[in-house]
Amino acid sequence: MPSTMGRLRRRLLTPSVTETLLDTRGFHKKTPEAQQLLETIGRRFLEGYGHAMAAGTTAEAEARLEAIPERFRGFAYEGAGMAYAVLDGLPGGGRNGVGRLLAGRGGAHIYMVYVGIGWAMGRLPRFRWADVEALDPLLRWLVLDGYGFHQAYFRTDRYVHRQYRDERFPWPAHDFPDYTGRAIDQGIGRALWFVCGTDPGLVATTIETFPETRRSDLYSGAGLAATYAGGGDETELMVLREKAGPHRDALAQGSAFAAEARLRAGLLVPHTATATRVLCGLEPEEAARIPQEVRPRETGTGSLPAYELWRQAIAERIAAQTERR
Repeated sequence: MPSTMGRLRRRLLTPSVTETLLDTRGFHKKTPEAQQLLETIGRRFLEGYGHAMAAGTTAEAEARLEAIPERFRGFAYEGAGMAYAVLDGLPGGGRNGVGRLLAGRGGAHIYMVYVGIGWAMGRLPRFRWADVEALDPLLRWLVLDGYGFHQAYFRTDRYVHRQYRDERFPWPAHDFPDYTGRAIDQGIGRALWFVCGTDPGLVATTIETFPETRRSDLYSGAGLAATYAGGGDETELMVLREKAGPHRDALAQGSAFAAEARLRAGLLVPHTATATRVLCGLEPEEAARIPQEVRPRETGTGSLPAYELWRQAIAERIAAQTERR
């Protein structure tokens, strides 16, 4: 049972569900069904956040998170990742809550938890951000993906319509400072699936307003969101694939990432299969295996982090497999 302090934390620190409504955000409404889906995702995210905030132990939070339907459970773990990162960042708020979450059932949702840490960065002062050295050196870039999503979702005019990009972002990963903007763009692209109401044509049109140098990462994020969140049918996803043009490989890479995230957590749902068949030309199990098979063993040296080399290898493998068919 949540303690009195836990209930107080949840009440004081949990954002209002009204912040996730499309009318509040001013996001595109494609259909009532799409609107309901996106608002349910937002509500489940906040539900997971609230469970983590209120729980006396990580095990207590996990029990509640595991009761959430499969389609939305990953979003709840994302919310829990944000909550524990916020608590860890507050004076006296927590002691490695993120680490404890990942050591338990949250480990199967590591991608989503890392993205949730990025959400917390959007709400905490810099000196309270998670210690990057404590994060997986390959996956830590997902934190910036989460930050980019948060900014595009809540500061849409600045980050989407005015296409703001901080070229000197104070990310403490000093080894590849030039890559931070690209990782943030991947999160912005993922947010565009929500901003555009799961309308693939509008997603593509919006991406095409950005400079060409940013589009590949934006399409990658959109492919991830279309595959993980759903909301687009086969015909609509074919439109997204066609409009991606030279960025089709990046779109497929994002889709494969999403497939691995869902299958790793045992959360395969029908819309994931539809998306990987259209965007990758592969069954979801095939698409999910690729990130595992080409995952780098070293953190990388040179001008690009291992994370980017991994993304490139995924895209290349998908292209090679589909060409052989």
